[in-house]
Amino acid sequence: MNRKGIISIVKEICEQLADELGYELVDVEFLKEGSNYFLRVYLDKPGGINLDDCQKVSQLLSDKLDEKDPITTPYYLEVSSPGLDRPLKNDKDLKRNLGKEIEIKLYEH
Repeated sequence: MNRKGIISIVKEICEQLADELGYELVDVEFLKEGSNYFLRVYLDKPGGINLDDCQKVSQLLSDKLDEKDPITTPYYLEVSSPGLDRPLKNDKDLKRNLGKEIEIKLYEH
C-alpha cells in the first residue's frame, strides 16, 4: 500500500479513537527517516495532551493497527501533542488559535 493509502486508513482509525476518548486528531504522518519508518500521530484536547494520554492512545492505536495491519514494513509509532510551534494547516487550527499570538513567515519564489 502506498503512503497516502496508509495515512488515510490510519487517520480513519485515529479519528474514531480520538472521538471516543474526547481528543482531537491534529495530524498523521508516515515517513522514512534514514533507514527507519515512523508513524506519527498528533493529538490535542482542551487543556492540552499529557504523557498518560499519549500512552493510552499509543496502546489502543497499536492494537487497532495490529488488527487492520495496513503497514507491512516495520515502523515506530509515536503519539504526541503537536507542540507549540506547529504549523496551522486548516481552519480548525486557525480557530483554535484565535486570540493568541502567532508567527507568520512569508517566502518569495
